[in-house]
Amino acid sequence: MDKIAQLYAIFLSSKRVSTDTRTIEKGDLFFALKGPSFDGNQYAAKALETGALVVVVDDPEVVVNDKFFLVEDVLVALQQLATHHRKQMSIPVIGLTGSNGKTTTKEVLVRGLSVKYKVLATLGNLNNHIGVPLTLLGINAETEIAIIEMGANKQGDIDELCRIALPSHGLITNIGRAHLEGMGGIEGVLKTKTELFQFLLETNGQVFINSGKEVFTNMIRRFESPVLFPGEADFCSVEFLGASPNVSFSLPPDESQYTSQLIGNYNFDNIAAALCIAKFFKVPMKEAAAAIAGYVPENMRSQMIEKRSNLILLDAYNANPSSMEVALEAFNKLNKRKHKMVILGDMYELGEYSKEEHEKLGELVNKMSFDKICFAGKDTQYALSKAPKALYFPDPFSLRNWLQDSNLEDYQILIKGSRGMKLEGLLGFI
Repeated sequence: MDKIAQLYAIFLSSKRVSTDTRTIEKGDLFFALKGPSFDGNQYAAKALETGALVVVVDDPEVVVNDKFFLVEDVLVALQQLATHHRKQMSIPVIGLTGSNGKTTTKEVLVRGLSVKYKVLATLGNLNNHIGVPLTLLGINAETEIAIIEMGANKQGDIDELCRIALPSHGLITNIGRAHLEGMGGIEGVLKTKTELFQFLLETNGQVFINSGKEVFTNMIRRFESPVLFPGEADFCSVEFLGASPNVSFSLPPDESQYTSQLIGNYNFDNIAAALCIAKFFKVPMKEAAAAIAGYVPENMRSQMIEKRSNLILLDAYNANPSSMEVALEAFNKLNKRKHKMVILGDMYELGEYSKEEHEKLGELVNKMSFDKICFAGKDTQYALSKAPKALYFPDPFSLRNWLQDSNLEDYQILIKGSRGMKLEGLLGFI
């Protein structure tokens, strides 16, 4: 029996997989992963003391008994174990990627499919080379469909995740200006995101494609039977009724209309994608539409928060030039309070494109009718050069004092920036 087969036998007898000694439960299988500033091997003994069944390590020096399962590389072992587990399953595994909207699409898709199926999906934003295998290892005998969100920082990342997850179905939400630093510009982003479709092309998988996105035109031609949405002649026709500010839609020829909890025109594509996949898996469409419309965003993704007389749109989980643009356009159309204000933080991972993209952000904001504009972070100084009436703060901490002294009333406020900015920390000062 090879190492992965041995490890799989242990996995089947364990309660679950863990990579964090702080959350170990009795019976867990612990993987001693390494990071830039830590070595999980050093915590293996503690994991056993806390209740782990077995610990997987790659440092021979920490092994003291048969509770230590020694492998050449812990991360590789975790990934190989996940793929081995995946191969035991005949259920549909839906790969989901894109520059923007991955998590929102995943969440509404879960709602739509859960009308009929037991669905397992990526938790939060665990969409990388560690999160994907952890999600796969959460599939159990009750799971009927799995949704695997896939993120990327550089070319080849999506292909690597596909080789781990072996998706049978796939959706790309869109292609935009994200992670430009690691991908070599927009062409690199296009190549990286379409690695999912390339994998499904090679493995005769099923793709779902938004026929209204010009960037996917060539991909449609490459597949024999792509499932298209949301056009009138497509497999799943969905009519956009407006976003004022919440997205409303209908399912022709049905006359029923649905109003979602999501704002902005851009979220229509996410809703339509979820409806298309639900229809493909034969979920009753009225029930799927109602479930999707009922989804309330949370976790700092277009999350509506009321504080005194102010309405805050917290969209601080992440940001890139494409998502900033659509969020600002949607917010500019929102008229829920007397005054409008935006707090915008740095967009990370843009590399040599950062100055140019932040200047574009400043130009965009300057054209819009905001009463107050606040930029926070090192690179938003470039946006300030194009929006001279804005206020600039080198970091969120310096913005806190200004917010606390401003006593804002009757404002609608958009807060958006990259994850590293942690702009949600400003909420307590508004």
